[in-house]
Amino acid sequence: MTILPIVIAPDARLKVRCKPVATVDDSVRAKLDAMLATMYDAPGIGLAAPQVADDRRLVVIDVAREGAPPTPLRLVNPEVLWASSEKVVMSEGCLSLPDVYYDVKRPERIRAAFLDEAGARHEIDADGLLARCIQHEIDHLDGVLFIDHISMLKRNMALSKMRKLKAAEANRRPSRP
Repeated sequence: MTILPIVIAPDARLKVRCKPVATVDDSVRAKLDAMLATMYDAPGIGLAAPQVADDRRLVVIDVAREGAPPTPLRLVNPEVLWASSEKVVMSEGCLSLPDVYYDVKRPERIRAAFLDEAGARHEIDADGLLARCIQHEIDHLDGVLFIDHISMLKRNMALSKMRKLKAAEANRRPSRP
């Protein structure tokens, strides 16, 4: 299975509002499969298309506990239809911000709509980790990173850390003749 490169912040591709998918076809299904393989390889519990340099509204999620059978979700054009007024603070991380974790307040429960890999419309009621993950990934589709929900000071610290990581990575690459 294809493992895609993950876009690391700061990167303008992570700040773009993604386009809806007009038709769920074989190319969309192949991208969803590659995104799942990439997410599992990382490893992570969610991945949105802009994190793999794709500007379509595609998300993959699997919040199965370690040791449990995988329960992958493939979401095309996901949207939150309803969110509870009750909010919960939990630590979040992101594959596009490796080793960066901050507490983020989000609604505890949501109802979301999406198309599956066959193009059928579904609604799902979610709470806990699944609700948080769906919200986090839909944020990506709207050009919002989880660090956009924290203080500017913490956000700037996180982005500074990512710039240093990228610079160190660039210095490790062999130069071209």
